[in-house]
Amino acid sequence: MGWKGTVRSIRATIREAERDAKRRQRELERDHKEYQKMQLLEQAAYEVEVYENKIERIQSLHKDCSETVDWHSIANSSPPVEPIKTATRATKASFKANNYTPGFFDKIFKKGERKQKTLNKAVLKAQSEDQQEYEDKLREWKSETADWKESADLAKLLFAGDQESKINVIKELNPFSETSRMGSDISFKVHANSIVEAEIHVHGEDIVPSETKSLLKSGKLSVKNMPKGMFYGIYQDYVCSCTLRVANELFSILPENMVIVTAVDELLNTESGHKEKLPILSVAIARKTLLSLKIRYIDPSDSMSNFIHNMSFKKTKGFESVERVDPMGLSNERLR
Repeated sequence: MGWKGTVRSIRATIREAERDAKRRQRELERDHKEYQKMQLLEQAAYEVEVYENKIERIQSLHKDCSETVDWHSIANSSPPVEPIKTATRATKASFKANNYTPGFFDKIFKKGERKQKTLNKAVLKAQSEDQQEYEDKLREWKSETADWKESADLAKLLFAGDQESKINVIKELNPFSETSRMGSDISFKVHANSIVEAEIHVHGEDIVPSETKSLLKSGKLSVKNMPKGMFYGIYQDYVCSCTLRVANELFSILPENMVIVTAVDELLNTESGHKEKLPILSVAIARKTLLSLKIRYIDPSDSMSNFIHNMSFKKTKGFESVERVDPMGLSNERLR
């Protein structure tokens, strides 16, 4: 599949995922409209379901990923075969015209000459149809060849580490819609050694609920302030899950051996007394290492130990500011 075909395929996958999310959102909205009609116990069960669903989603972003672009196959693919002009229809029509012999009744009713003219016209029509078919195939071949050349040239630029091409592919495919819907803004840059770094603005305190919701034995709703340890634990999983998801998405659309993902959030600067956007996790993720993990079964926070990373986290205080992983001290070759 060429580059444009791959773009269409991935966009279709993303649109389908967005449609699923919108369908789920509509279901929740419909449920919310019915909320006032529910009995108190039903309302309680509904609120707990919504709460638990949100917790599950923000801790499991890493479990899904878009379709992978096979840049190796694209770079090594052969050009489309140029169509050969054929005369299938004209040959059949000419055979009939050249071999026509008036029958007994054609001679009696003098139809022979008229039938011959009809057969000769059929030859001209068949020649025209053969020509039109060839021109249609030629036009399609030229389009496919242009698509193939664009795709192959782009693949070669990506393998050569071309920075502009990497950014263009990220912008064109943009498979980060689900992460964005969860509240994370993402930006990208390519360093001098061609390593891609993604920066995620996670907005953790806005995403992670500050309250827990559960059902009492009576079926009534229990709402409590979320314990700090629990809040920060979910917050850490959310940040690490986002980080893994973004890395996986980058690997799906770029032929990188490693990427850097840095999560940023607002932290209190004790010197100024103001909150500032500061790095709270910076990790160099190797494709080979990430692929070796059973991604659906890992704990996203614990999995950071598999990678070169900077993270300072305390269960009772949460994240502290850290230094970004230095891209110049790494290389795609080193982390193959």
